[in-house]
Amino acid sequence: MNYTTKVKKVVIVGGGTAGWMAAASFSKLLGNSIEVTLVESEEIATVGVGEATVPPLILLNRYLDINEQEFMTAVKGSIKLGISFENWGNIGERYIHPFGYTGKDTWAASFQHFWRRGLDIGVNYPLGDYCLEYAAALQNKFAHMPNSALTYAYHIDAGFYAKFLRNIAEKSGATRIEGKVEEVILDSAQHIQSIRLASGAIIEGDLFIDCSGFRALLIGQALHTGFEDWTHWLPCDSALAVQVESTREPVPYTRAIAHRAGWRWEIPLQHRVGTGVVYCNRYMSDDEAQKTLLEQIEGRPIAEPKIIRFKAGQRLKYWNKNCVALGLASGFIEPLESTSIHMIQRGITRLIQMFPHDGIRACDIDEYNAQMKTEVVTIRDFVIMHYHLTARDDSAFWRYCKNMPIPESLEHRIRLFRETGKIFVESPYKLFAEPSWLNVMVGQGVIPERHHVVANEMTETELKKFLEEHRHYVKQTVQKMPSHHDYLQYYCKAGDWN
Repeated sequence: MNYTTKVKKVVIVGGGTAGWMAAASFSKLLGNSIEVTLVESEEIATVGVGEATVPPLILLNRYLDINEQEFMTAVKGSIKLGISFENWGNIGERYIHPFGYTGKDTWAASFQHFWRRGLDIGVNYPLGDYCLEYAAALQNKFAHMPNSALTYAYHIDAGFYAKFLRNIAEKSGATRIEGKVEEVILDSAQHIQSIRLASGAIIEGDLFIDCSGFRALLIGQALHTGFEDWTHWLPCDSALAVQVESTREPVPYTRAIAHRAGWRWEIPLQHRVGTGVVYCNRYMSDDEAQKTLLEQIEGRPIAEPKIIRFKAGQRLKYWNKNCVALGLASGFIEPLESTSIHMIQRGITRLIQMFPHDGIRACDIDEYNAQMKTEVVTIRDFVIMHYHLTARDDSAFWRYCKNMPIPESLEHRIRLFRETGKIFVESPYKLFAEPSWLNVMVGQGVIPERHHVVANEMTETELKKFLEEHRHYVKQTVQKMPSHHDYLQYYCKAGDWN
């Protein structure tokens, strides 16, 4: 069914990262055509722990004309070159999933085939030796490089980020209304007509954006949009988060440190560290999680740890009638690969590309939902892979993850790589391209059994030279970089304000 009313009024329910990203984007990029209103209540706290990002956020910042130095100073940010995974394969093992490329590909075969043949002839260097981001992360180095040679993202303070985006949104014409939603009013066709606030105010709109977090006030409670449960693949259902004082210079990567029933994160900012444990309540109690967290943190806690409950999965529809869900209202994949903010960005980008100015049509809704699901399912598989490829059997949790049935799409991808060294990521909506799958699979112990025949076209001498030249380039380039801390001090030193 089509909804032919022209979309002039966009109402965003909920603030935080999702709400203010949407408000800033819609008002900045479509502000001459639509009226943007954001409704939020100061009584309702946001989750506020999505503080590690992925490289595509740089593109959104460019679209919004954000100066990077001003942005990083405002959010007290640091650089992220990847994620350090510790204790995921076996206890005591570590690898980094870096951004950017690893080695040099050919059109016929990717770099891992040359690396794999190198192992056969005695060139036994780690895969990370051929990746700039990997090597720079290990040595705590960073610098902006010519031709964007280094791929990076940010660690940010989520609260400051929301304030930063709010400033952009309001300067671009968006209106903020303080208030708690008491009722969602539907019309005769079961589209959202308006929302009523606790104050009695009625806010009407043509298109509603649900950024109300796990409560999903619009997409879930009002429109009863179903939910697809993925907890059989992603069993973690709880997190305990806390902010602590910094005790050392920030490193240019996120840490994901596995424990007996999940993992712990560390996100270093300029002024503090965001940390917490993700765990499965079936295998670890809240008290045990708090003990695990407080025993392992280095700095003094700035606030009391807070518990967050969640369920892995996605809405059956991201766009239903005249409501689009963004962020936690649309579904959740735990923050292991820092995808939450990215999926907010993708949802906003797609909605702008398909914006229903002349009326909401079923074909737009169907296309939007299909694209979102395609991307999210690929991300889901990527995150499941980290758990399933473990070699750990020291706890019931890890034995479950190691032996659980996995999606056929993921099973095929792992088998293809293990047996042939091939990786194909054909989706046009891929966040994690071939190098990401490569580094995680190799990092967790999957070494291809064979390589592509094209790697045999080089003589042993030529192959050794090819591998050594790239390894030398990485080593020499990183050697010239300043430390990550020194670069932050020069480029975007944060003030002492709170």
